[in-house]
Amino acid sequence: MSEIAVTLEVAKGLGLNEEEFEMIKKIMGRTPNFTELSIYSVMWSEHASYKNSIKWLKTLPRDGGCLLTGAGQENAGLVDIGNGLACAFKIESHNHPSAVEPYQGAATGVGGINRDIFTMGARPIAQLNSLRFGNIENNRTKWLLRGVVKGIGDYGNAFGVPVLGGEVNFDESYNTNPLVNAMSVGVMEKGKMISAVAKGEGNPIYIVGSSTGKDGIHGATFASADLTEDSADDIPSIQVGDPFQEKLLLEATLELADTDAIVGMQDMGAAGIICSTSEMSAKGESGMKIDLSLVPLRQQNMEAWEILLSESQERMLVCIKKGYEKVVEDIFTKWDLNCAKIGEVINEDKLYFYYNGELVAEVPAESLVLGGGAPVYEREYSEPAYFAENKKFNINDIPENVNLKEVAEFLTTHPNIASKKWIYEQYDSMVRTVNLTTNRPSDAGIINIKGTNTALAVTTDCNSRYVKADPKTGTMIAVAEAARNVACAGAKPLAITNCLNFGSPYNPEAYWQFVNAIKGMAEACIAFDTPVTGGNVSFYNQTTIAGKTEPVSPTPTIGMLGILKEKMFQTSLAFDQKGDMIYLLGKSTNDISSSEYLYSYHKVKNSPAPEFNIDFEVNLVKILQQLAEKNLVNSMHDVSDGGLYITLLESSMPNNLGFDITTDAEIRTDAFLFGESQGRVVVSVPIEKEPDFVDFMLANNFPFSTLGHVTKGELRIDDISFGFITDEKEKYENAIEMKMMS
Repeated sequence: MSEIAVTLEVAKGLGLNEEEFEMIKKIMGRTPNFTELSIYSVMWSEHASYKNSIKWLKTLPRDGGCLLTGAGQENAGLVDIGNGLACAFKIESHNHPSAVEPYQGAATGVGGINRDIFTMGARPIAQLNSLRFGNIENNRTKWLLRGVVKGIGDYGNAFGVPVLGGEVNFDESYNTNPLVNAMSVGVMEKGKMISAVAKGEGNPIYIVGSSTGKDGIHGATFASADLTEDSADDIPSIQVGDPFQEKLLLEATLELADTDAIVGMQDMGAAGIICSTSEMSAKGESGMKIDLSLVPLRQQNMEAWEILLSESQERMLVCIKKGYEKVVEDIFTKWDLNCAKIGEVINEDKLYFYYNGELVAEVPAESLVLGGGAPVYEREYSEPAYFAENKKFNINDIPENVNLKEVAEFLTTHPNIASKKWIYEQYDSMVRTVNLTTNRPSDAGIINIKGTNTALAVTTDCNSRYVKADPKTGTMIAVAEAARNVACAGAKPLAITNCLNFGSPYNPEAYWQFVNAIKGMAEACIAFDTPVTGGNVSFYNQTTIAGKTEPVSPTPTIGMLGILKEKMFQTSLAFDQKGDMIYLLGKSTNDISSSEYLYSYHKVKNSPAPEFNIDFEVNLVKILQQLAEKNLVNSMHDVSDGGLYITLLESSMPNNLGFDITTDAEIRTDAFLFGESQGRVVVSVPIEKEPDFVDFMLANNFPFSTLGHVTKGELRIDDISFGFITDEKEKYENAIEMKMMS
């Protein structure tokens, strides 16, 4: 047993409070030793147990016709996509590691989320990401951005899975604490899912993949702590990834999945061996005896607790049917990977860990896990003062007589709106040849399901300005925008995964943001019939400098999956030909609330969320799908960041076309062009299809209006030239690179 004396102070140093320390002693009937206390520390951390969030997470809609697993039941959500196939998908955060060591933090985030997918028996076929950084003028932001993008690119490119979409946003609230959310999508045969379970007395337990080192120890605890000026001292908490090992592990795992040898399997992510052994045992209502001295190590003199808690990457825990040992060992020998039998399943709710012949820890598996003995808290929350302040905003206080060309130029080159080309060109989007948006850009990434007529549509969305302005409405908008993006590509929204990035749950105002975001997500997902398949909660995203702690802007990122029933229904965001008519679906209003125009150009930080109606959004999504299926439009692109002007510009650029539109005389011109009221989509219609398009819209009693027509390349608004597409495209595409080089 460890010689470290266990006291309340030691427990607090490991992130446990006095109440939890007493709970542990009661569960065990004695004072735990240091190894056992470390086990509870990581397993009862927010990162592993969701102790401060599970009460609210359970209110999210978790059932739907296409779901094959419930939220939180497996390593990732699983959805029926037809043709005898299922799609596994999930999004997770790697925020704190990326804040301290951006390259490895982001790289191992990509590795971990891909392992969640192939652990279930699915082959990853697409990746997405959602990134948040501070002010791009800051040198530290540039360092973080370079490191994160290179980490994502190097790992994903070497692993061989294309990046099909994502988003990048800059705001000062993320100056010290960036957000790095990674999403992976995989496909497998329906009915062949591998569960994260261990059962069957005497069945052997194997650790497979890379050797175990000291990297990432207490990483789960680190993820549930505040970032401070001293956080760089926690570098040992950062995992180190090896994408080539992961590629071998993928192939070996999928080969193993084709045998009858597996009982269950789980990725070793947060909390390493202790997490996999406890969660698989609890799920199988069993226990394990594990000999830690049999774990392949890459460092000498590791303590038992270090082996248990290491978060070394590219490792799996596998429960095998007794008698199939040689099948398993032969596969991993072929792929030149470790494959060590370290224990067996027992028929009691206990985990026994031995090291060099000595029992070093004995804990009940059920007591460690979410839904078992892990504590569940209901934190206090209160409305922040700024929320009432937001409601006082009056558009009439903002001058109308702005220079519209100047605003257009400002937004075109703003880092939140300008092309992320400097970033995405570092990612491989072509590997596996499944990307259907390479030459036909769409509002969502489109994944070709080879051998079928169908494709998948995927997107990540969240506007944290809206969520901070009004957490409930802002999160509903995030779900609705994801649904619009999927529908603008011609697809039907199926389900979502989420990554909930917030401040400390002990901060009543930050927790109020979290609670209201959950309420908004639930309401929107019910309306769209897009159940929540799972995801990730990341609290403690805040910065403490000189004693002052500020949470990041609340960022509940939505990862949405949709199905394109026929590939021929895919619709591009790009204007197709000169002379096509441009229409606006939905209604423009006198609304500039929480727009980039108001927030960044006028520097007005307090305003409500943009105008939004969930029932209208649901109808809009149905209309968009029908327009695609009836082939009535040449393009569809939703109005979001930057407003109508940016939507028109983005539709013009792919084919170097332009637009000539007329604004609505009844609406302020700045609101018409740059406001971000929701529920609007720009479509282009060829002249020959215009009568059918108009008839369809009238028959469905859905509001639409004529904007103008597609031009050869000039951008004209109310008979005034706003320049030419080639010039504006150059500014738009190079803005971020110029910032990064300055």
